[in-house]
Amino acid sequence: MIKKIIKRLMITTLIIVGLLVITYLLFTNFYPSFGGDVSKEQQVVYAKSEQFKNGKFNNTNPVPKDLSFSETVKLAFTFFTTKVPNGRPKVDLKATKIDSANIADYKGEARMVWFGHSSFLLQMDRKTILLDPMFGKVAAPLPILGGNRFNEEFPLEIEKLPKIDAVIFSHDHYDHLDYESILKIKNKTNHFYVPLGIRVHLEAWGIPANKITELDWWQDTQLDGINLVCTPAQHFSGRKMNNGQSTLWSSWVIQSKTENIYFSGDSGYAPHFKEIGEKYGPFDLALMECGQYNDMWSDIHMMPEETAQAGIDVRAKKIMPIHWAGFKLALHEWTDPIERVTKTAHALNLQVITPRIGEAIIVKESINTYTNWWEKL
Repeated sequence: MIKKIIKRLMITTLIIVGLLVITYLLFTNFYPSFGGDVSKEQQVVYAKSEQFKNGKFNNTNPVPKDLSFSETVKLAFTFFTTKVPNGRPKVDLKATKIDSANIADYKGEARMVWFGHSSFLLQMDRKTILLDPMFGKVAAPLPILGGNRFNEEFPLEIEKLPKIDAVIFSHDHYDHLDYESILKIKNKTNHFYVPLGIRVHLEAWGIPANKITELDWWQDTQLDGINLVCTPAQHFSGRKMNNGQSTLWSSWVIQSKTENIYFSGDSGYAPHFKEIGEKYGPFDLALMECGQYNDMWSDIHMMPEETAQAGIDVRAKKIMPIHWAGFKLALHEWTDPIERVTKTAHALNLQVITPRIGEAIIVKESINTYTNWWEKL
């Protein structure tokens, strides 16, 4: 009798697991926000990259470390059950508004507008460029899987953006590459620049192959006199459970004849910052990841003190902390990144700018005249 009960339980368990697997596969294959998958033919092409080994892209250092199933469950349980005091702003972060005509007609010095988290509008040499344009409400494939972003409104609604000359992406995680955002900008964007592999997502969402340029680390391309360099980062990729590290992650160098900008993307602290600084620095402005960190994943996201040091390493004249004030994706207080990085940068004699969402940033001239606005919320 006991053997029959055990057998039935095992069969029932296998059926449930099987149904869950089938449901997952159907869902990820047919729900568009998950994006595309790198084909076997594309893997052959990517195998020419020094970063591509054993069917996956890899960091120079052996990270991220693969978690066991029990470690993954423990991490997920900790994240979803831990209450963080001041983990989110008590009020919605208000954005300084900018008019669409102001963008369309702009002919001045290189300037940037922060849209929160790691998203920027850059205007340089009469070109309009977006960096990691993520305008979604949650950083997840489904609304029920993530918390709302901190700013409900943007400096300018995405539908009102004028013609976009170029869009640059650093990697394919949901807080940087968003399906709904792509749908809203794809018909007004001339070209997309991405690390190896990310084209599969864009093509799955209807962007023609001739509008996409893929680059490996240290490769560069020209945008009407603006030099775009795909540079290393220490991170990872993947939009579903079975395609981790199938696409590359990167940072970017953006150079005109008169300005030099560094965009870190997401990265743990590593020697690549010094190498980038030696090859392409000094930078007028470095946009440096600073947020969503934890000791458990410190190899793929910098601590604020490391962010400041990385700014020194890339030879930045000033840095702007990014990857904070957008989403709650870690267990620290929402103001912890900005408070710690400014303190450390001051000790290192490194200039930090801390604009509000939507405030104009003149690349060569902006200094730390912005007030500590987060303290007043």
